Amino acid sequence: MLKNYLFHLVLLTLFCSVYAGELSVKVGDSAPIKLKKNDLELLPHQTVKAVDHGGEEAAWTGVPLYQVLQQAELNLGDSLRGPALAQYVLVTAADGYSVVFALPELDPRSTDDPVILADAMNGEAIPIGQGPYRLIVPKERRHFRWVRQVVKIEVIKVRP
Repeated sequence: MLKNYLFHLVLLTLFCSVYAGELSVKVGDSAPIKLKKNDLELLPHQTVKAVDHGGEEAAWTGVPLYQVLQQAELNLGDSLRGPALAQYVLVTAADGYSVVFALPELDPRSTDDPVILADAMNGEAIPIGQGPYRLIVPKERRHFRWVRQVVKIEVIKVRP
């Protein structure tokens, strides 16, 4: 009973974050930072074209995910080697759906394929049922990692 209550309390908290437009970003053991829409609006945005779930091409605009992680003081680039490669990024939606990325998949020095934390589609805000933030992985053929209603991003060290 208590476990069920706690599960629903966590879901309620995540849904409240969605409506507030708040994004939790945590790197390792550090305290999470909370980014609001106006914080993300200050970061450089990029637009990518990609086919959505319905087969229609759309222009998705948002912040490259690596830039969001840098706001939480994650070092990429030359720092991404050795033990730093034993970390992964866990992106969680309001409903608990989660996906994983290896850090080199997000580092612009390792790939030309950006992963975007989108806040707009075709120039319009992403509808609340899908947003306010949606993860877009333009080059993936299947949309397994296109996360709707992103509320939490964590960088986690692999435990041996």
